[in-house]
Amino acid sequence: MWIYWALMFILVVIDQLIKSVVVRQIALGATKTVVPGLLSLTNLHNNGAAWSILQGKLWFFYLISIVALAVMGYLLWRLRTHRLYEFGIVLMIAGTLGNFIDRLRIGYVVDMFQLDFINFPIFNFADSCLTVGVILILIAVLRDDSFDK
Repeated sequence: MWIYWALMFILVVIDQLIKSVVVRQIALGATKTVVPGLLSLTNLHNNGAAWSILQGKLWFFYLISIVALAVMGYLLWRLRTHRLYEFGIVLMIAGTLGNFIDRLRIGYVVDMFQLDFINFPIFNFADSCLTVGVILILIAVLRDDSFDK
């Protein structure tokens, strides 16, 4: 189980380091092209959720984050023998913690990854961890034959 805690810690540190570099190197609202036509970095402060919904409702995000972390912690313990579930939950916990730390520390989430080839909200590493974690959980559920009984 220690490997999951280590992975969670590493992912949260990566998230916080990326955010720190972006804040130091790119002015708020400015954009730097990484791969032309594909990916840019934009320093954006988001005090809401995806697509900036529920802006300024920090109390709501604190509550949801604490409840989600408790539920995911329980599920990680409960599903500890199912690798795909475990990895998915670890990624989701890391993503939740990364954004929760931002909200607690600075009152908003730092977003930076901008997909230039599609009109999509700017996101961060923690959001990517959450998304991949959810995908892994969905795959695990689809592959889990215990639901057939």
